Amino acid sequence: MKNSINLFYDKKGKEPISMLTCYDYSTAKFLDESEVDAILVGDSLGMVFQGNNDTIPVTVDEMIYHTKAVRKGCPNKFLVIDMPFLSYHITKEDAIRNSGRVIKETGANAVKVEGGAEIIDKIRGLLDAKIPVLGHLGLTPQSVNVFGGFKIQGKSFENAKKIIEDALLLEKEGVFAIVLEGIPEKLAKFITEKLKIATIGIGAGRYTDGQILVINDIFGMYKDMMPKFVKKFGNVGEEMQRSIGGYVTEVKGKQFPEEKHTFAIEDDIIEKLKKEF
Repeated sequence: MKNSINLFYDKKGKEPISMLTCYDYSTAKFLDESEVDAILVGDSLGMVFQGNNDTIPVTVDEMIYHTKAVRKGCPNKFLVIDMPFLSYHITKEDAIRNSGRVIKETGANAVKVEGGAEIIDKIRGLLDAKIPVLGHLGLTPQSVNVFGGFKIQGKSFENAKKIIEDALLLEKEGVFAIVLEGIPEKLAKFITEKLKIATIGIGAGRYTDGQILVINDIFGMYKDMMPKFVKKFGNVGEEMQRSIGGYVTEVKGKQFPEEKHTFAIEDDIIEKLKKEF
């Protein structure tokens, strides 16, 4: 496999791992031609594509729909799919059934689940079923109602201790890497140095083994929320707005379409049609 689970093991402590989210075929085509290491079809699509306030409403069917489109656009990249809220929380059997379904139907290489000790039996079941698992600790968006919002985690001793214990537990069980989201930089550094598996940071500072961001954020396309840890690497949103404005202006001014945008037909055919009708 051109890009396999081994890249996370091989690059640990040697070369930073780059990941981005993606939700559609057209964008996936660009990513497939890039040097990005891996792609996540995140349940963040609930916010950036569906306009929800959080990721809670996203369903398994919706994740499958988007991941199938992304896989068609990026056949050469390691692809991870987020398991949405309540798709793996209730029973181990549910977790295996839902995760197995998304792997079979989408061609994704692995699933990502949020949580530590409280879902360890589900993670163990997935791994026993030969489904690779990417862990996710810290600010886990599916727990937004428990956290009381999108709040930085791991700032107290007890909370930081819990995240460390969960990270060590996930490593012991066999996850291939862990996303650390929304935690203090020094805590992320401490965890990264403790683990033999890779850490992927989002809002976790400079010392994780890799980074991931929402692609709409780096393009400057999503204005509803701009966390401190996000950096815009482009102004695609502004260019889209400019293009839309230009289109509307030319349509109203009858400047578009021009003759070069049209298709021809023989005049005698038009004359025959006039006589017919």
